[in-house]
Amino acid sequence: MALAIWESALNRRLIGAEVLERVAWQGARARRLAGVASSLSDSGLETEFLLLMRSIGVVVRQQVLLDGRRVDALIARRLVVQLDGFAHHSDPASRRRDIEADARLRLRGYTVLRFDYHQVFFMPDLVADIVRAALAQRLHLDG
Repeated sequence: MALAIWESALNRRLIGAEVLERVAWQGARARRLAGVASSLSDSGLETEFLLLMRSIGVVVRQQVLLDGRRVDALIARRLVVQLDGFAHHSDPASRRRDIEADARLRLRGYTVLRFDYHQVFFMPDLVADIVRAALAQRLHLDG
């Protein structure tokens, strides 16, 4: 939870990275989390997904520009992960926009996985297993 709060503050420019660097953290875990905090996560959902991927050894790049839009996560060169929080993905127009964006990425050779808040926070083993299956099928690599 602390990492999500720090990343949210960094993302919204409420604090600067140098502030986190100057804090005399009392515990090893706090120091480690402060060391990995970035301004790239748009939400706690993205932070939680990133932590899950780190826990299984998967490197993720955040907010990569593809086809004129930013994707939440890119694994290697071809595996896109989109994370759907309720606030930005709850109405029909948003859903149509997401479907169109996924189709455009697929036509450009990307595999798109889409997870929602409940899956990431309450079904992390499922999310990790799906990502592992995609990696085992080499969907993250070119051709």
